[in-house]
Amino acid sequence: MDVRVGVDIGGTKIAACVVAADGTMLEQAQRETPAQDADLIASAVAEVVAELGGAARDRGDEVEAVGVACAGFIDIQGEMVVFAPNLAWRDEPLKARLEDVTGLPVVLENDANAAAWGEFRFGAGRNVEDMLLITLGTGVGGGIIVDGQLLRGAHGMGAEVGHLRVVPEGHRCGCGNKGCWEAYASGSALVREAQALVAGGSPHAGALADRCGGDPEALTGTMVTQVAHAGDPAATELLEDIGRWTGEGAASLAAVLDPGLIVIGGGVGAAGDLVLQPARSAFARQLTGRGHREITPVVLAELGNRAGMIGAADLAARRT
Repeated sequence: MDVRVGVDIGGTKIAACVVAADGTMLEQAQRETPAQDADLIASAVAEVVAELGGAARDRGDEVEAVGVACAGFIDIQGEMVVFAPNLAWRDEPLKARLEDVTGLPVVLENDANAAAWGEFRFGAGRNVEDMLLITLGTGVGGGIIVDGQLLRGAHGMGAEVGHLRVVPEGHRCGCGNKGCWEAYASGSALVREAQALVAGGSPHAGALADRCGGDPEALTGTMVTQVAHAGDPAATELLEDIGRWTGEGAASLAAVLDPGLIVIGGGVGAAGDLVLQPARSAFARQLTGRGHREITPVVLAELGNRAGMIGAADLAARRT
């Protein structure tokens, strides 16, 4: 049968898989991302596609196209990565480059958009027509489905929800502006606040300090989540803050989009109800028209880190 390869190019790794028409992953492969060299990135993608193509042929399948999820801004034509904050792409004609090295049709999409499409088609959103995906990772990403269509915007750069300004003159964001949502609701925000708690010598930070050996710079978001799952009140409060910011931002987006479902993905989602419950509460409290409208369900993503690959592969099937 005809299959597609989905590739997710992130700042540290290139993950790829062969995807059947029903969203099933058949084979997987991975490479490290040579993040600062565009030529080497293209070569690494070519290698992983060739590896998976060989595995598909061994099964009697043939790779028809490649869908690529990129951590960057994709132009409306789907041909160029205009800008990527953590990769060596500036006005990079990635579609043509990858088609040249793979010999296959290539479809490019922003990684959060691809993940949203994957969840919409095969994950948590498969029973709705209007969906908002919020990814809580190092930053805050998003993908929007309206009437069963992926919202890309006039220039292909829509759904950058993490850069909504929520606190005027607030914390500096990685984008250069101040007060962006992702400066408060992301894994980076979680680590920043946890490190400040330990560095300040708070009497409430004992478990966190023990977990990082007294070195606040060694703290990670995973550590905070582990300590919270063990019942530590300070770590739990930090995650509750992330959840509250998530819910409040989602309520503002719901005032514009009125989605039928809000899906929470990304690494911070591993905290589960420690983030999800405060997010739901804050969302319901801040929702415009509350008491006179249905409260949109807020649920965890189902596909995890597979969503971008699966979504990109399915988009390749539709656009080629």
